[in-house]
Amino acid sequence: MAVSDFFTRLKTGLSRSAAKLTGSIAATFTKRKLDDEALEELEEQLIAADLGAVVAARIIKGFRSTRFGKEVTPEEVRETLGEEIGKILEPVARPLAIDPSKKPFVILMTGVNGAGKTTTIGKLAARYRQDGLSCMLAAGDTFRAAAVEQLQVWGARSGVEVVTAPANTDPASLAHDALARARKSGVDVLMIDTAGRLHNKTALMEELRKIIRVLRKQDPTAPHATLLTLDATTGQNAVTQVGIFKEMVELTGLVVTKLDGSARGGIVVALAEKFSLPIHAVGTGEQIGDLREFDAVEFGKALVGE
Repeated sequence: MAVSDFFTRLKTGLSRSAAKLTGSIAATFTKRKLDDEALEELEEQLIAADLGAVVAARIIKGFRSTRFGKEVTPEEVRETLGEEIGKILEPVARPLAIDPSKKPFVILMTGVNGAGKTTTIGKLAARYRQDGLSCMLAAGDTFRAAAVEQLQVWGARSGVEVVTAPANTDPASLAHDALARARKSGVDVLMIDTAGRLHNKTALMEELRKIIRVLRKQDPTAPHATLLTLDATTGQNAVTQVGIFKEMVELTGLVVTKLDGSARGGIVVALAEKFSLPIHAVGTGEQIGDLREFDAVEFGKALVGE
């Protein structure tokens, strides 16, 4: 999929988020000066659009210093808002760089069940294959047969080997075997799927930490990236999930999925401001090409309907 096509998909996917935000802006700023009352209304609208209180306050401060007392149109507000959102997102819009000196480059994928983690692994595998890199996948959520089967389907689509183990095998043992196999085969990238059972946080925390300990017995630098997959439709719950997983493991980056069905795309801005973690990619659908590197300017424009 061409970049321009993906931007069209992103804009379409974020149309519900944009409509939620720009509809209220249009109602507020038709032939109106940017006074205290108008700014207060705008701040409430930004918070309601899941951008979060801190981001909303930052944007309002910018408007107050540059446009206060002036009559503005909804289009001017939207354009300025898109630029401000782009500035907030720009520092975190960083592609995941595969270090060729780490062979295999080990990516540990985390996220709650249903966030699109397994699908994201399959899409990333397809992307790396297109880039000429060899991949291997490890079905580390050994307690859910559906998760293993789903990863095998994506492995077949991507033309990538999937390492599995019998049901209820220790995930750390599977990760150990997968890394050993990947090293022996000279694979460029190894992606390890993991469980996402937040209802038993302590057990999940120990499981993830054990996987990391076992990996480091073979490669002291592994995993080389620990990514969290987030479902955009969960809104502010995504902020909570990042906080929880940061307690468990040393997250290095985020992938945000399901932007095609969400009216809560503003959560990406809130995540950028609060955690400053790199946002490597965003997903706008179920197809293998519906995952792209995150672009701050494009996202800012799409979020305000430009």
